[in-house]
Amino acid sequence: MRFEGKVALVTGGAKGIGRAAVEGFSREGAAVVIADIDEAEGNALAAALPRACFVRTDVTKMADAEHAVQAAVEAFGGLDILFSNAGIVMYSLIENVTEAHYEREMGVNFKGHAWMCKYAVPQMRRRGGGAIVCTSSVQALATQTTVPIYAASKAATLALVKAVAVDHAHENIRVNAILPASVDSPMLRGAARQLAPDDVDGMIAQWGKMHPIGRVITMEEVARLVLFLCSADASALTGGAYLVDGGLMAKLPVVLPE
Repeated sequence: MRFEGKVALVTGGAKGIGRAAVEGFSREGAAVVIADIDEAEGNALAAALPRACFVRTDVTKMADAEHAVQAAVEAFGGLDILFSNAGIVMYSLIENVTEAHYEREMGVNFKGHAWMCKYAVPQMRRRGGGAIVCTSSVQALATQTTVPIYAASKAATLALVKAVAVDHAHENIRVNAILPASVDSPMLRGAARQLAPDDVDGMIAQWGKMHPIGRVITMEEVARLVLFLCSADASALTGGAYLVDGGLMAKLPVVLPE
């Protein structure tokens, strides 16, 4: 019960990594605001938890970010934790990127973090501090093909996290990033479905073999890192970027003969 009496807000909280974090925060005593564009999944999840509410949120819109934070204040009295997690991936070579593609992907993956932090920080200040975690990606450090805007948005997230952490450390507001590799989530399964519609599990397993642990990461494993970073156990950690990648970033793509 590390979060007894705390209020957490999770963007992209209706499914995937966000949902796993919502369920984790709730199990450990927090009241949770689920912010997402998926109203059906968000409302169903909120109804299944003891202290939770759903607020439809497009994180690219400043007004929606403000509304989500205000919903936490109105429903539960304040805000202690923000897991800014909403994200999308769009595939393209740079020469084919349209303005709409750029605005959408940067909007969700980067601007969403900026707007959520903008409105979360003042509420955390009123509570005497708080914890923010933003979802970046291993692709902020090294990238696959055909994701130039996605990779850029994830790298920009790291810079934002460091800057906000430095600005607000004296107010006991901690800000960190997580960098997942391949996670068995609806997003990854959607990508696998595009490449191998008849063998999604096989494609997931193939991607898993690239990781030294021999498999992809589970959503619950990522959520456990998020909960740790938001807990008092991580009281000295701010401005950091934490890999949850099954060893992927430690591995060179070189295979020697046995």
